Amino acid sequence: MENRQPSSVPDILVIGANGGIGRQTVDIALARGYKVTALLRNPANLPLIHPNLQIVKGDVFQPGTYVAHLAGKTAVISALGTTSTQPTNLYSGGNAILLKEMKKAGATLGEREKAVERVFFISASGIIVSPLQPLVVRWLTKYVLQKILRHMYADIRVMERIIKASDACWTIVRPPRLTNRPATGHYRVAINGHLRNGFSIARADVAHFMIDNLDNAETFNATVEIAS
Repeated sequence: MENRQPSSVPDILVIGANGGIGRQTVDIALARGYKVTALLRNPANLPLIHPNLQIVKGDVFQPGTYVAHLAGKTAVISALGTTSTQPTNLYSGGNAILLKEMKKAGATLGEREKAVERVFFISASGIIVSPLQPLVVRWLTKYVLQKILRHMYADIRVMERIIKASDACWTIVRPPRLTNRPATGHYRVAINGHLRNGFSIARADVAHFMIDNLDNAETFNATVEIAS
């Protein structure tokens, strides 16, 4: 895959910047010299100071959260997620509001200032049963994993439908089991397809993939499976 970056210094908005993938995204982007706006409910949860970093307080369920932070951005990376097995609408509700605000910003700003269109979302490979996985893995995915995480996965499926119906330039990233290993920069991806034996990946490598593919047209309006 040919990864192409914008010619100017990228300026990205990271939502859920204190979570596992969100924090890794912030760190990798800053290390590359990018400008980052990190949006989170409690700024104290991101104890980081950097000249290219702006930390802002916001609630993803409040449309006003995004108003001042969408203009002029290269991309938005939504790293919203939860580990809870209880019913949730974090994925669908929070990201639906984000998409509406992105569209509204585009109509409002017009020619005066470019509104962001590029956006990444975190999904999960376990929401589907990959035909390329071994039989035992397919069985475990369907009858164990999808049962345990049924509420989370149900909301993620709703989120994906909302994203795919939007006018944004989106990429849905579907990682398997996430680990806290350091970034390697070496991983496999399947664009609008499935990976064989994709069992885990470091959160840092998911972040690396998104930062590395901000301007890669192959990933526009595509679902990407990723794994070590």
